[in-house]
Amino acid sequence: MRVPIGLVCVALLGLAPWVQVGAQESLPPSFRSGVDLVSVSAVVRDGRGRLVPELTREDFRVLDGGESRPIIDFWSNGTAAVSVGILLDVSGSMGVGSKMKDARTTANHLLARLRAGEGEDESAIFAFDTQLRVLEPFSSERRHLADTRSDVHPFGATSLYDAIAETARRLADRPTTHRAVVVLSDGIDTRSRLTGPEVSAIATAIDVPVYLVAVVSPLDHPDAPTATGDAAEGAGRLRDLARWTGGGVHFASTPKEGSRAMTELLNELRHQYVLAFEASPQSGWRLIEVRVDDRRVQTRSAYQATP
Repeated sequence: MRVPIGLVCVALLGLAPWVQVGAQESLPPSFRSGVDLVSVSAVVRDGRGRLVPELTREDFRVLDGGESRPIIDFWSNGTAAVSVGILLDVSGSMGVGSKMKDARTTANHLLARLRAGEGEDESAIFAFDTQLRVLEPFSSERRHLADTRSDVHPFGATSLYDAIAETARRLADRPTTHRAVVVLSDGIDTRSRLTGPEVSAIATAIDVPVYLVAVVSPLDHPDAPTATGDAAEGAGRLRDLARWTGGGVHFASTPKEGSRAMTELLNELRHQYVLAFEASPQSGWRLIEVRVDDRRVQTRSAYQATP
């Protein structure tokens, strides 16, 4: 039986335990690894949520389908250069209140923290409603969103999931090992062809974590007593998508929250550990787990073996 990608991703959350891990579904060739080694980025935190630096290969254990795998290669550098695809929602819903202004401000907090210059950090800026367009291609030059984006105005429906998938695809061939999609949106999707689990499968297959920065009013913050059920449901979907890929979700209701979220996000990217192990000879989706004793490890949930 061939199982849709979305169901495989749901199985990764334990919501459909009857789905076999070995079930296959073809992804486009650009999403298949086609190599013998699987590279996995991992972020490690202690019980208080603080990043844990200076771990060694011997501190990690990799489980592939429940079986322990030797770590062939290991790399760690707390000052690593990063590649970031910044994805700005410019659909009609972002025109409500100060969402668009807040999204620009939050993006600028991230851009200001990137190191400019050859061999340093790089970023690209994309905008989306029902279509994705490149505002700035990948570059290590210093940038500020307001300099060249004054012509971007909120309009139209939202294809959030489709835009994330396409941005992840463009990050697949970037030269750095530390890379991510950073989405600035209110989290509303109205017209995507892809579902959240399908997007998670694409980003997971190429080891690109997705970080969603939800730009919402204080009244709509999921932790606020005034938050609606729709807000809580939407937040749950975003968290699932991010968790599958090894990323995370931040909520920015104030400039201070946006600044703090960008600082935490960038520190997390720089402190990723990169591990490589030999891919399974059995083709199809493989559940993976990275463990460190008494630590919480954040990483992608699976890879697609293609012997």
